[in-house]
This record gives sequence, structure tokens and C-alpha cells, in this order.
Amino acid sequence: MRYEIRVEGLMVETTLREAFPELDGVFVPNQTILFGHVTDDAHLFGLLNRFQALGLRVTEMRRLPE
Repeated sequence: MRYEIRVEGLMVETTLREAFPELDGVFVPNQTILFGHVTDDAHLFGLLNRFQALGLRVTEMRRLPE
């Protein structure tokens, strides 16, 4: 499954690479958009836990067509 996850604010690029190595990211005004393959529900919840642990606010999350 591929997902797109939008995070409020701009993440530091090193944080993006270190905390979410399995995701790619792009920066748009006031948001960071991450996308990539999520293997299962456990992986998805693990990603959400990492966002929370870093104090990042997820504003939108959606599954992308394969």
C-alpha cells in the first residue's frame, strides 16, 4: 500500500531522512508531504507513533492508488 501523509510545518531534511528512511518527502508552503510504501497496519501505526514522538502534527493521511 502506498500512502501520502501531510504534516503541518516544514520538517528538517535530516530529521526526515533519519526518522522516516522508508518515506520520500517534498516541501510545500507550511507543510511537509511524505509518501511511500507501508507494508501493513502495524507499520502504519508505527509511523504515526514516530510522528507523535517527534511532536509533529499529521493533518492528512490517505492511501494512494497502486
